[in-house]
Amino acid sequence: MELPDWPRAQSAPLFVARLRSVPQDFQVTEQLGWEFSGDGEHDYLWIEKTGANTEWVARQLAMFADVPAKDVGYAGLKDRHAVTQQWFSIPRWNAPVWEGLDIEGVRIVDVQRHLRKLRRGAHRANAFRLVLRCETIPDHGAIENRLTEIRSRGVPNYFGEQRFGRDGGNLRLANDWATGRRLPRHKRSLAISTVRSFLFNEALAKRVQEATWNQFVAGDLANLDGTRSVFDVMEIDEELQRRCKEMDVHPAGILPGEGSNIEPEIWQSALDKGRVEPGTRSLRLPVRDLASEFIEGGIVLSFTLDRGTFATAVLRELCEAVSSR
Repeated sequence: MELPDWPRAQSAPLFVARLRSVPQDFQVTEQLGWEFSGDGEHDYLWIEKTGANTEWVARQLAMFADVPAKDVGYAGLKDRHAVTQQWFSIPRWNAPVWEGLDIEGVRIVDVQRHLRKLRRGAHRANAFRLVLRCETIPDHGAIENRLTEIRSRGVPNYFGEQRFGRDGGNLRLANDWATGRRLPRHKRSLAISTVRSFLFNEALAKRVQEATWNQFVAGDLANLDGTRSVFDVMEIDEELQRRCKEMDVHPAGILPGEGSNIEPEIWQSALDKGRVEPGTRSLRLPVRDLASEFIEGGIVLSFTLDRGTFATAVLRELCEAVSSR
C-alpha cells in the first residue's frame, strides 16, 4: 500500500540525496540518561553493530550466555542498515566470558553491571550522524536557512515510513487483523502499532496544513519537553505561549485506542476488541544539537532526538532522501 505524502511544515525539499550508501553513512548512538548500579545479576554490554538487526543480536547473545532470549533486554530497536551503538542486558546466571563472543558485525565496546534488566523505552535519546550524498546540486545558503528554522521550530513529529513496513506492508497486515484474521502475538502488536501510528500521522497532517502543529489550540493536551508528562491545556495564556515558543512544552495528540471514535470504523472496532488503551504523543519534535558540515558531494548532519522518534521526520523537512538499502 502506498503511503500518503504527508505535508511538510517547510516548503518543498531543497535537494535530493542518497542515504545509507554504506552503513557508516547512518550512525546512531543510544543515550541512556541514567547511571549503572555497578553490581547485580545483569551484565550490560555496550555494543557497536554494523549491518545487524537488534533482535537478531539479542538472540545471539542469549545463545552465547545460555539464557532464554526473552531475558535479554534492550531499550529500542536500531536500524540494521547502519552502524549503531546500544546497550543490551544479559543475566549473569551462567557467568558468560564476553571476551569469547564472536558475532559477525558485532563488537563489545564496554561491559557494566546493573541490578535490573534493561527495559524497552528506558533510554533518554538517540544521537545521529548522517551522511547525505547529494544527487542534485544543493544551495548552501538555502540549506543553512532551513536548518536554522528547524533548530528554532523543530519539525512535525511524524512516525517514519519504516513503521509502516516496506511498500506499506504493515498497513496490509493491520487491515487483515482488523477484518478478523488471527495473527501471532508479535504480529498483532505490530498491526496495532501500525494502525495507531497511521492515524496519528493523519491527525498531525491536518495540524501541519493548518500551521498549528507547533502551537496550542483550544482543547489541546500539553507534553512537557523530554518527559512523558502530559496535562490538559486549561487556558492558552501568554505564559503557555512563551513556554511553547521556548520548547519547554509541546502540543500533544492522541494515539487512538479503545473508545477513540476513529475512522475507518473497522479499525476502531479492532482497537476496542483488543482493549488498547489510548495514549499521547507530542505533535512537535525538537531537534537538539543540530550541526551540519558540507563535504564533497554531500552534507553531514548530526543531531539528537528523543526516544521513540524518527530521523526521517527531520530529513523530510530538508531534502528528498532516497535510501540505498
